[in-house]
Amino acid sequence: MVLITVSIDGPAGSGKSTTARLVAQKLKCLYIDTGAMYRAVTFRVLSLGVNPHDEKTLVEVVRNSDIKFVNKKGELAILLNKKDVTKEIRSVRVTQHVSLISSYRGVREHLVALQREMAENSNIVCEGRDIGTVVFPNADIKVYLDCSIEERAKRRLLDLQRAHVRKTLEELKEDIRKRDTMDSEREFSPLRIPDGAEIIDTANITIQEQVERVLDLIYSLEDI
Repeated sequence: MVLITVSIDGPAGSGKSTTARLVAQKLKCLYIDTGAMYRAVTFRVLSLGVNPHDEKTLVEVVRNSDIKFVNKKGELAILLNKKDVTKEIRSVRVTQHVSLISSYRGVREHLVALQREMAENSNIVCEGRDIGTVVFPNADIKVYLDCSIEERAKRRLLDLQRAHVRKTLEELKEDIRKRDTMDSEREFSPLRIPDGAEIIDTANITIQEQVERVLDLIYSLEDI
């Protein structure tokens, strides 16, 4: 059986997670949300009161964290040391610290190894910021989703309003600018457009259109 690897990269709020999840559902294959993994270890570090700038201690905490994805009533849930933290990892506090904590080499090396282990002997759709460049540089299909800061901030504002969290659009735009800078300028595994990636601007298309664009690329492979 020919195994297929699909990488979907892009900045925060570009639609990676939803698109990747729906593509994986359509293909009935494994979906790996690497952003959720980095959020999970960030949540653990903050919960333990570890200084986010104490790289040595932080990396040790990450190495001793057990992360798993499970299906709960048709929805993807992430377990951290056997506890469901799917909701907790989306907090504003985690969002504020995840770019810093995920920038450390030891953190990325550990989670990249775990991501590759999860993908062994499986068809996968994997999304993140370094999937097509570092985690799976030989992916069969590489996609890069992009979108303006304005549009990404509007999407985040809607998410927070649903969660009854108060933030202004300008605050969110500034938050996203900072995350983009940290993600693209970090020393290890910076956010880059992978070689050979199909670039899709998600600003003016629906989620379903994004999914169909990715599926068209996959179905164009001769081995499918």
